[in-house]
Amino acid sequence: MDDVLSELSFTVSGRIARPVAEVYEAVADPEQLSRYFTTGGAQGRLEPGTAVTWDFQDFPGAFPVTVVEAEAPRRIALRWAGQATADPAGQTSVTFAFEPVDPGARTLVTISESSWQATTTGAENAFRNCEGWTGMLAALKVWLEHGITLREGFYV
Repeated sequence: MDDVLSELSFTVSGRIARPVAEVYEAVADPEQLSRYFTTGGAQGRLEPGTAVTWDFQDFPGAFPVTVVEAEAPRRIALRWAGQATADPAGQTSVTFAFEPVDPGARTLVTISESSWQATTTGAENAFRNCEGWTGMLAALKVWLEHGITLREGFYV
């Protein structure tokens, strides 16, 4: 019997040569997040039950982000608006997992996002966000390991 695809999701991951608490903090802290990812600014710390905003120079406009869960230094779960989502509220779910590797010298960061319709438009939006989270991981790595803002001038 063939499986029927009802919802699209993806997972990306990468290793960062910093301890898990430092990597978690670089995602949770709006000041750091604004330096390497939300180049238009992040307002609000990623803490359970908070609503924060993220703005990007390459895609202007503040995006509301709801923090569903935050367990320092292991996990952050978010919800934010998407297009062609399978969710009745029109949102997708994003989960960051932080796992220490190499006796704590490095951190494996895994980002998963789900809740798009299994349609052409849903796939286009999922692929776009997959690209965005992959870029975020690369930007996070060079920010923490080398102090470089990778996104500066990259998109605009």
